[in-house]
Amino acid sequence: MAMATKEEIIRRVKEEDIRFIRMQFTDIFGQIKNVAITASQIERALNNQVTIDGSSIEGFMRIEESDMRLHPDLDTFTVLPWRPDHDRVARMICDVYTTKGKPFEGDPRYVLKRALKQAEEMGYAFNVGPECEFFLFQLDEKGEATTVTGDEASYFDLSPLDHGEGVRREVCMALEEMGFEIEASHHEVAPGQHEIDFKYTDAMRAADNIISFKLAVKSLARRSGLHATFMPKPLFGRSGSGMHTNMSLFREGKNIFFDETDPRQLSWEAYSFIAGLLKHVRGMTAVTNPLVNSYKRLVPGYEAPCYLAWSSVNRSVLIRVPAARGQSTRLELRSPDPTCNPYLALALCLTAGLDGIKEKLQPPKEIAENIFAMNEAQRREKGIESLPGSLKEALEAMKEDALMTDALGEHVTAHYLEGKEKEWDEYRTQVSDWEVKKYLGIY
Repeated sequence: MAMATKEEIIRRVKEEDIRFIRMQFTDIFGQIKNVAITASQIERALNNQVTIDGSSIEGFMRIEESDMRLHPDLDTFTVLPWRPDHDRVARMICDVYTTKGKPFEGDPRYVLKRALKQAEEMGYAFNVGPECEFFLFQLDEKGEATTVTGDEASYFDLSPLDHGEGVRREVCMALEEMGFEIEASHHEVAPGQHEIDFKYTDAMRAADNIISFKLAVKSLARRSGLHATFMPKPLFGRSGSGMHTNMSLFREGKNIFFDETDPRQLSWEAYSFIAGLLKHVRGMTAVTNPLVNSYKRLVPGYEAPCYLAWSSVNRSVLIRVPAARGQSTRLELRSPDPTCNPYLALALCLTAGLDGIKEKLQPPKEIAENIFAMNEAQRREKGIESLPGSLKEALEAMKEDALMTDALGEHVTAHYLEGKEKEWDEYRTQVSDWEVKKYLGIY
């Protein structure tokens, strides 16, 4: 609901039988956290008096300086439609502040706010439209997730082949009740894989929407006896799940990426934004693709982009310019996956693109050919580089990109690298089933 007031929220809590309110926020790795309060505490919550122990949250604060306050964004107040109609549950997404009243520098929402302020100072508004993919899997007799889909459908198929159609429909209806404008939902390429697209909006609301979307999908899938996962590559030999991210810049309500006089009808700002993304994408990949498993998706042969190139006619590239023009002109970054922290990922995308505009960078020549059909020598001849091939390589690239680490801030950078390097080390020292099957009998 737009431009909510404290009085309006208090009235709704009383009139709509709302008994619990989730004060929601995310850690630096994008995991949803919340403190639940009863309706009797709503005025206290709206006056920013709910506190949390930051030392218990991944990447937040040391135990000796752990008390933090939650400042709810009133415009994010909404009833969770999948909860019971009586004793209803609502939520508000919160900014995290110190007890001294200052924004907490480790709050992912604050990182995005800093980037948006930079855009605002340049006269721009940043709009984002995400395309979120996910898998639906069956549960075993113990209620644990399996990788069995019970689904033979492929791209754009429908029931009875598409066994997840009912869950998608429930998710779409629930999201519309929460204020989303759903543009499309359909079965994706792999068995059990689905996509729901919602209309573009300002970047902060888009990031909030991604978090809400993931919560809705997981909650409604579980209610239907299924497990929803946004894991980028849960099945070997099948396509993985991405989060193609459509971006545009507006000034005074006008899309500045559109220029009808250009052969492609793209403005110089659009070209420079592309160049900025290509310049910094390796440095942001540890955030846009944050898991060890993310790099099992970013391989040739499964439609996921691996190579640093752009095109308006080619889907094998990293940055695609969809056909729509005018107010719908946009750039689609195809590498992010839905496990990323959307606040951090969008902050880095915007910072990279704005750097391209400030420096008036020019992108390399458009690649019209299918890059997956090229060999290494052909790619090298055209100057096409690759995304990092592993989380470890992505972390090293992040350390080398001062603009990306500056955009995250010292606190987030340090804690993010520490957590992800630990994750890589855990993976590196594991003995996998593949290794046992491959080597145990032979050696």
